[in-house]
Amino acid sequence: MAKRILVVEDNDLNRKLFCDVLRAKGHEVLPCDDGSKVIGAAQDFAPDLVIMDIQLPNISGVDLITAMKKDATLVTIPVLAVTAYAGKGDEERIRDAGAADYLSKPVSIGPFMAAVNALIGE
Repeated sequence: MAKRILVVEDNDLNRKLFCDVLRAKGHEVLPCDDGSKVIGAAQDFAPDLVIMDIQLPNISGVDLITAMKKDATLVTIPVLAVTAYAGKGDEERIRDAGAADYLSKPVSIGPFMAAVNALIGE
């Protein structure tokens, strides 16, 4: 069953990789490279999952996750957080914001798809 997945990633190569892999699995994907557009895109697209880069220009992915969890229309959407800069306490801070799961970059396709499938129920 195809799912709708919003991919929030400012790095062009990572965004393309995530989107290509998800599309190859039959999912409908909406890429987003601008943190200021995430909430509106999520409200319009109504995704089954959001893949959220944590290090975005101008706004933190953690702040976006927090904002999603405060929005009645977005609160139930699981978020898979992805970050290259995993410092001590980061995973806890990201999960406390509302992320359902967390991966460190560089991301391998196997663990990435395992995390996606666990969150979308496949």
